[in-house]
Amino acid sequence: MVLQVAAEVDFAEIVDLTNRAYRGTDGSAGWTVETDFIEGERTSVHLLREELAAHPDALILTWRDQSDGSLLGSVWLEPLDDAVWYLGLFSVRPDLQGKQLGRKLLAAAEAAAKKRGAHRIRIFVVNVRDTLIAWYERRGYSLTGETKPFPYGNERVGRPLRDDLGLVMLEKAV
Repeated sequence: MVLQVAAEVDFAEIVDLTNRAYRGTDGSAGWTVETDFIEGERTSVHLLREELAAHPDALILTWRDQSDGSLLGSVWLEPLDDAVWYLGLFSVRPDLQGKQLGRKLLAAAEAAAKKRGAHRIRIFVVNVRDTLIAWYERRGYSLTGETKPFPYGNERVGRPLRDDLGLVMLEKAV
């Protein structure tokens, strides 16, 4: 598999993958979908362009199959401060979830951030995603105790179906 920095030509494919992974938009939902508590698109090409323009140091990594070039996964990485990098929009093709691809992509993304100066990786997970939080904990992430309010009313994250959502922060030393 090949890990590389995404170009704008990759955005439509990244958006499709991300929306399938987060929202199960094509009926092939994996275990990571949020459809029980958030509906609508997770992102769009327009939003990716806006976010990258607003965060010029950020990058999106794609992971492609070496044999056919198909997109297997993608992840957003962004330097914050004090050698802390944010990792988000972590997406693995739903039909490949549960086959250890996610843990390999996560490790590759962590290594890419470390190579660029990261000492810690920070992620935010929707507070009701107990299974996903546990998955990150098994990969060495720890809950920090810090939380953020869920961005209700922000179309960038979809339409929440519950009023008790929040975001929990996890971090890992790399």
